Amino acid sequence: MKVITKDIIVNSGGENDMIDLTAPSSKAIQETKLQNGSITIFVVGSTAAVTTIEYEPGLRADFPKMLSRIVPKNTEYEHDKTWHDGNGHSHVRASLVGPSLTIPFKNNTLLLGMWQQIVLIEMDTRKRERQIIMQVIGE
Repeated sequence: MKVITKDIIVNSGGENDMIDLTAPSSKAIQETKLQNGSITIFVVGSTAAVTTIEYEPGLRADFPKMLSRIVPKNTEYEHDKTWHDGNGHSHVRASLVGPSLTIPFKNNTLLLGMWQQIVLIEMDTRKRERQIIMQVIGE
């Protein structure tokens, strides 16, 4: 069993930007030469999240709308009272979705569904540079 860690940097366009991480995740696995195992994709920070989605225009619009219904932007957040930065909703949304995802791979290939892509979702109110840690475990 081997553990190999790789980092990449991506730049988001700010709140609701969705960045497809499928190709970089697949590349990370291929570079390790491991055949079977799992990869964990983790975003460093508390205002972004990682999940899977069908990366198409409809869902890229629907997902942020869903987050707005569950965690409205224009409501009172204690975080904003403390820091006055207006991104309390960003922290709550990111916590709800989560900072990481683990996906198995077999024969050096991610085991994703046909319409399933790995995405970073930016929740912060401004553009951000994001560090993504990819940890590949396998044989």
